[in-house]
Amino acid sequence: MTKYALVTGSGQGIGYGIAKRLTEDGFHVYVTDYSAKLAEEAAVRLGGTPIRLDVSDPESVAAAAAEVSELDALVNSAGIYPWLGFSEIKVEDFDQLFHVNVLGPILTTNTFVPLIAARGGGAIVNITSMSQDHASPGVSAYSASKAAAHGVTKLAALEYADRGIRVNSVAPGTIQTEGMRNALTDDESPRESALIPLGRVGAPKDIASAVSFLVGPDSSYITGQSLTVDGGYTTALFDFYRAAAYGSTKASTEALGQR
Repeated sequence: MTKYALVTGSGQGIGYGIAKRLTEDGFHVYVTDYSAKLAEEAAVRLGGTPIRLDVSDPESVAAAAAEVSELDALVNSAGIYPWLGFSEIKVEDFDQLFHVNVLGPILTTNTFVPLIAARGGGAIVNITSMSQDHASPGVSAYSASKAAAHGVTKLAALEYADRGIRVNSVAPGTIQTEGMRNALTDDESPRESALIPLGRVGAPKDIASAVSFLVGPDSSYITGQSLTVDGGYTTALFDFYRAAAYGSTKASTEALGQR
């Protein structure tokens, strides 16, 4: 029996990596993106079905649902991450951020749950962020939106457990994507890998592997949880900040056991 998955924001980046892995796992994937062009191009490469979807627009979500007849898994990967300091947040920035990152998963989950339930149950995975628990300068509003998205995950897990639907989230660390590169200026780079115990910045396939587990049978007794995939970055933050208090980059690096 063919399995069906829908991945939002899967025209590129983490979403595309997830759609690719689920295709390899045997799912037929509905490749959705705010950009119809990106969705179509990705779907051609993956052999999936392209759908233009703005997760923050109820009409767009309803139109997308009309194109889906069966569904076993929903992955809410679409998101935006403006770099804004706390004092820089404007009402319009906040509204857009929460409409996409929080309202989006709510709208898609409520819309697609009946299709998943009709198949006897399935899984939903929300892509949040390590910053849901560990805020840093420049991403304050983003961190708040991802903390809210994790709250939505737990609430949906309780709401839909009796329909055989498990809801979990994956919280990525620093991942090399098109969006990450576009968010940085020419003289910036992602966090140095020396800050990450495993010694490298993550790739979309690292997140895709976690999602593959959470929509698969081996996680059948897991719901309402968040899996952080960050190479150990957040685990090491305390030691890093303690070492950084001495004002030494070398000491900060050594605190993480780097050589």
